[in-house]
Parts: sequence; C-alpha cells; structure tokens
Amino acid sequence: MPGSKAEPKRSTSNDELHESDYRRLLEFRTAIRRFLRWSEEQAEAEGLTPTQHQLLLAIRGSGEADGPTVGDVAQAMLIRHHSAVGLVDRAVDAGFVRRIRDHEDHRVVRLRLTADGARRLARLSRHHLEELDRLRRGVLGG
Repeated sequence: MPGSKAEPKRSTSNDELHESDYRRLLEFRTAIRRFLRWSEEQAEAEGLTPTQHQLLLAIRGSGEADGPTVGDVAQAMLIRHHSAVGLVDRAVDAGFVRRIRDHEDHRVVRLRLTADGARRLARLSRHHLEELDRLRRGVLGG
C-alpha cells in the first residue's frame, strides 16, 4: 500500500535520489550479475556453454507446439538470425537439438530438443528455479 511504513520510500523523477535508492539498485544489479555467473557455472557443469543453455531454454520455453524456428529463438535470445543459425548448427552437432521440417509448410524448419538436451535442460531448470526462489526471498524481499 503506497505511503505505508512497510513500503520503502521510492524516488520519482521529481524527487532527489536517496542513498537507499543507490544501495537498492547496486544490490539488485549485483544479484543479477551473481545469478548470471552462477548460471554460467551450472551450464558448464552440465556440459553446455551458457549460450547453449539459453538456446535450449528458448526452444523448450517457446510455447510453440511444433517447436520454434531459428528466427523465433534468435528473437528470444536477442541475437541475429545468422548467429542463431551457427549456434543451432553446433547444438545439433553436439546432440542437444534436432531440426524438423514443419508438417504443414515444408519450407519451415522447427527446432526440438533431443532426449539428452531435454534432460540437461530439466536439471538446469530445477536448479535455476530453486536459485530464483532464494533470490526472491533474499534480495528481492518477496
């Protein structure tokens, strides 16, 4: 509830920033960086590069029943299409991803995880959700 004692005072564009504003921003950004570093280490321990982990998550989390296209994962990962093509090529070669022709439009190629890719992603995702819960309770105060 705005103005209650339980909620810290937040600065607006018309207010001066307070020391606590800077501390909160630093704490949050530091938590994000720590989470990302931790995530990279977890991916590497699972035999994936951090970018491969993100690719597997983009494929599994796309919500596309038939699997996303390379363009879809490029958009989700905020990378260029040609960069996504190279990443997918390497993931296919590593046995984490497979390409499948769309059953309705054979010009469209869909991406799906292999059994190995799905297992690795599931293990990583369980650990990541636990870590996000920990962060929410700690830094984010939720």
